Amino acid sequence: MQKADFYREARADLPGPVAGLRVLEATTTWAGPMCGCLLADFGADVIKVEHPAGEIARRAPPLLPGSETPVSFMHATVNRNKRSLCLDLRRPEGRDLFLSLAEKADVVVENFRPGTMGDWGLGYAAVREVRPDTVYVSISGYGQFGALQGRMGYDPLAQAMSGFLSLNGSPDGEPVKSPTFLADDLAGVHGALAALAALRHRDRTGEGQHIDVALLDSLLFQSTGYLTLGALDVPLPRLGNEFRIAAPANSYRCRNGHIMAGVLLDSHWKRLARLLGRPELADDPAYATAPARIQRRGEVDALLEEWTAEHSVAEAVEALTGAGLPAAPVRTYTEAARDPAVLERDMLQSTTQADGSTAPIIGPAAKFSRTPTRVRTGAPALGAHTDEILSELGLDEAEIRRLRQRGVI
Repeated sequence: MQKADFYREARADLPGPVAGLRVLEATTTWAGPMCGCLLADFGADVIKVEHPAGEIARRAPPLLPGSETPVSFMHATVNRNKRSLCLDLRRPEGRDLFLSLAEKADVVVENFRPGTMGDWGLGYAAVREVRPDTVYVSISGYGQFGALQGRMGYDPLAQAMSGFLSLNGSPDGEPVKSPTFLADDLAGVHGALAALAALRHRDRTGEGQHIDVALLDSLLFQSTGYLTLGALDVPLPRLGNEFRIAAPANSYRCRNGHIMAGVLLDSHWKRLARLLGRPELADDPAYATAPARIQRRGEVDALLEEWTAEHSVAEAVEALTGAGLPAAPVRTYTEAARDPAVLERDMLQSTTQADGSTAPIIGPAAKFSRTPTRVRTGAPALGAHTDEILSELGLDEAEIRRLRQRGVI
């Protein structure tokens, strides 16, 4: 299928499939903002509420090169497609304005430590009083209830407590965290998915609800079933680039780099044996089945690496894929950013930032044939939409000026 064929019935009059949805987001750093980012990408009007000093994601390095004013890579990535409202939620006027906005919002998203929003008079119970059918998403490290609810919960801590660190890294090395905000990302995705599910329920019944998403729970859910194996005391060794269910399958050295390749099916092994010049091993009972090859993991890995070592990355990938075998080059993000296939999928979109500079911002992953999504606007300057949003609430210029003088906005 060609790209134009996929989008042949696309509408140009909507920002995405949830156009018309209003989301009020009081978040910081990554997990909560990622939840709002997904909903904003899908076309929702997301109002991000920040303290007048701005949240940490605005200042986190590295900063995007070429911008006239400092723009954090985090802020530019996760706060695009949103509107920015400065509001001190700890002050009575800020609380009242937030509740006025919540009354008109379909979804509220927050990711402060459990109890914080409640202490400010902005928890689920308070929002429910002004909007009984609210969908209120709370994202935290360990959840709104349970023995760990009061602890500070950050991404690497969830990775550590989940068991992820124990399996990540080389077999003879130390536990290693993910290079990405893995637990934050997954919690954000689950928060957005749960919000959409709750909205579906509200459409049918008129009932709102409180959604509790924990970083730890999200990472455990996405653990490929390892939590179940752990509960049953099944050994889980650290495998590095090996796979429990297949061999050979690993990262292999070529003349000028590495590839990831492997044999997932027994039919793959037959093709690989012929490609390696060892056709006699294709149907040999000692190699023909996955359990047999796993028992000979070191041997079959060595056979494949002897072959890859004689080829460049491009040669090895072309030969393996040409034989109907899975293979891919091991690349840097810099190399991935220049891949025509990545660019054709709109995974980098030139986006104007608040200072007028442009940056290639990561595009949405899911593609919608009828209601396409895109990075419509760059991450906003702090408070860029404060006057606009408060005017929508009915505040006049004099009242907005008074709130600004008092430091509420």
